[in-house]
Order: sequence, then structure tokens, then C-alpha cells
Amino acid sequence: MLNVAVVGSGPAGLYAAEALVKQAAALPVPVPVRVDVIDRLPTPYGLVRYGVAPDHKSIKSIAQYLRKVLESPGVRFVGGVRLGADVTRDDLVSAYDAVIYATGAMRDRRLGIPGEDLPGSYAATDFVNWYCGHPDMHSGAFTLDAESVAVIGVGNVAVDVARILARDPEELHATDVPQPVLEALRASKVREVHMIGRRGPAHAKFTTKELRELGELPGVEVVVHADEADLNAFDLAGQGVTLVESDRRVRGNLVAITKWAQGGGAPPSSSGHARRLTVRFWLRPTEILGTERVEEVTLERTAISADGAFGGTGEFETLEAQMVLRSVGYQSVPLPGVPFDPRTSVVPNALGRVLGEDGSPLPGEYVAGWLKRGPTGVIGTNKSDAAETVRCLLEDMAGGPGEGDVPLPRAGLLRYPDPAAASAADWPLAGVLAGRGIEPVSYAEWLRIETAEADLAKALGRGDRVKLHNAEAIWAACRPPRD
Repeated sequence: MLNVAVVGSGPAGLYAAEALVKQAAALPVPVPVRVDVIDRLPTPYGLVRYGVAPDHKSIKSIAQYLRKVLESPGVRFVGGVRLGADVTRDDLVSAYDAVIYATGAMRDRRLGIPGEDLPGSYAATDFVNWYCGHPDMHSGAFTLDAESVAVIGVGNVAVDVARILARDPEELHATDVPQPVLEALRASKVREVHMIGRRGPAHAKFTTKELRELGELPGVEVVVHADEADLNAFDLAGQGVTLVESDRRVRGNLVAITKWAQGGGAPPSSSGHARRLTVRFWLRPTEILGTERVEEVTLERTAISADGAFGGTGEFETLEAQMVLRSVGYQSVPLPGVPFDPRTSVVPNALGRVLGEDGSPLPGEYVAGWLKRGPTGVIGTNKSDAAETVRCLLEDMAGGPGEGDVPLPRAGLLRYPDPAAASAADWPLAGVLAGRGIEPVSYAEWLRIETAEADLAKALGRGDRVKLHNAEAIWAACRPPRD
């Protein structure tokens, strides 16, 4: 029996657990595997549960696939266990034959401009966590009393944030958005949303499907300035034209953007729309202004020179906004005791093998997902990424150390556990956690949370599920108070 710990129960972690079970069974001599999927939260699925917008039901349905992984024989959910607080890296390395770190990227990059910490200026991650019901966020964290909101960034997360702000909240009634969040969206005073990108439309990271959804929002007028949609207006090197010629996604984006391109326009109320969404390009924020809270954002026009250099032009404009949400990329955070490269914000690795300070692989330690490669790709990208890591793990566990063995990576450096010493009843961390008074959340307890959310939806007449809106409610559902 090969015992492996996977730290993180999001897509990367659960795809790694799936790959372990399948690849080990497909070896010339099949090896039984037992995988403990450890998460600091009492709820699994990570980004699928707490990062996908509530109105994207097709993407959220990935949770049904991940559920099957958690219900696979040999896979166990170990919730409510924090690495660094409840268990240490040394605990895991000592207790398991191998450890895979897959905790994703949880922190937004900062803008690094004056005024960024004014009240009303937030990381988009916090806003996403709020409307997704993350237990780290209080349901009253956001009061949408701003009439104008600036979303800095033109990736899919920025599009999600802008869409939730602009969408008629009644269209979210049948989704799983927490009830207090839905009520806050109903009371929202937001009438204008500005989504702002540093470069041109050809450089934007959003997908065409996400972009087109903005134009399908009832009661929302989408505006793009004609000069900013022009591929040649601020790009003298022709980089945008080259991207359009080589990338079908960019071509699809340009079709939608060109359709919306226009200058100026009437206020939303007089144009017959309840709200307006303006997509801006070739602008970068240089300062957030305000006394007691955000009032304005100073933007500098950017351009690409004939020699391909990108930078500011010295031309500025001021945008009125009472809220700023930055969405300019994610970063992973260091795990206690685990090697981390602060320059790239990933665990240094070779094909998923964790590297030590001397650049050599550390026996028995692996990494997958955004913590391995940075925040790139879509949810499905984690599947092939995890498979690569697991292939390396199984190669390294192919035999036992012999005379003349060389450092990893090399097949057979690590020894498989002795089958005679393994028991189906054994649980590697049982003694460690019991000694510290930690009672992990089981999969059965997680299902109690699911049931409570289904019951809440039924009581509210709101679809299949409504998320419990805070940590207290989640824990109460997971472990009901005893009489």
C-alpha cells in the first residue's frame, strides 16, 4: 500500500489524486494506493467552489466530476487541517511515502500605486470570495453603495467581477450565491462599471465566450471607445495585428469588441439601460485618489512604440469611481517549511519534483497546479499538469535504493512500502492529530454541509443549492451541536 498525502482539495489536488489511483493501477505490477486529500477548509473543491462565479453553472458542474474522485476507493478527504498550524511539513514527510503540494494561488498581485489601500479599494479575490461564500469572508464585507466601479484588469476574473456587478441580481436567484450576498446585490447602487486594461484588445486575456456574455446581459449597455479598439492607434509595432493573425481567440474577441466600439454615449438611464459597462484599453492606473475613501482613479495612456517598447505616454485622465477592484493576476503564497521562489511565486520544481536549495530534487516531495507552474491555463489544464507530476512520483518509487544510486530524478531511488507492514485500517496522521486535539472533517461530514445547503435552497425557493454564508454556519452544519 502506497500512502500519499495531497495538500489541497481543489482541481489540481483532486486531479493528482485521480492520477495516482489510475496510474498506479496501470503499472506492469499494479500498486494499491491510498491518498489522503488534506485541506484547511471543511469544504472540498477549492477554486471550483470558491472561485467560479455563481452564474457559470456549466463550469461549476466540474464539482460533480471531482466528487467521483473523492468517492473513489482509496481516496479520503481530510478537511479542516491546516499545514503549518495543525500539521507540519516534517509530519507529512515522515508519515507518508510521498507528499504532493497543490494549494493553488490565493493572493492577488498589487498595483503598487499611491492610494491603493484607501477604503473602497479591494483585491478582486476578496470580492470573488464574498460572492462565492468563502468562509474566510464575512457576508457583510461588501456594501455596494458606489455608483461607479473601476475593475483593473482584462482577464476572465475581471470579466466575472464586472458581470456580477452589472447583472440584474434577480438572474442570480436560482444560483447558489449566499442569501446575504444576493440581498446586497439587490440593494446595489452600482450603475457604471469600467473594466480597464493596460494594453490593447488583442493583448487581453479573457476568453471569447466570457467576453460575449457581457453583451448578452439584459439591461446592460456595453461601450468600447473606437480609438482604443483600433489595433493601430496605440500600437506602432503592429503587435496586435500579429496576434490577430495568429490566434483564433484574439480574432473572436475582436469581433465582439468591434461591435461595441463607439465614442461617448448617453448615461445609462437615458439610453434605456439600467447599467453601463465600459471596456477600456491602453490605460494604466497611476494613483487612486480620495480623502476618507476612494473617489477617483488617475489613468495614464499607454502605447507600444515602433521599436516594440511598452510604456506610458504622459497623457492622463481622471475617472470618477467610488470602488476599485484590482484583478491583475494571482500569486501563490509560501507553505510553511516548503521551498518557495519569491521571484516567481512558485515552488521550485522539475516536472513536479520539488527542488531543494542546491537545485536537487527532494525525495518524496512533489507539487502540482498553480503552485507548480504559476496561474496559467484553465481548470482543465490542471489535469495534464497533475498527471505529469504523478508520473514522476511513480517513476521515483519504482524500486529501492541500491549501490551506486544517483540523486533524483531517477527511477527506483525511493522504496515502495513493505506490503506486509501496511494495514487498511492504518491512517498515517491519526496519532499526530489526536495528540494535538485535531479532529479532521470527514467526507461524510462534508455531505452534511451539502445537505444543509440543499435544504436552505428549498426553504428559500432558490434552486438546488444556496451556500451557507459564513464559517459558523458551515461548521454548525458539519458538526451539529450536541444536546
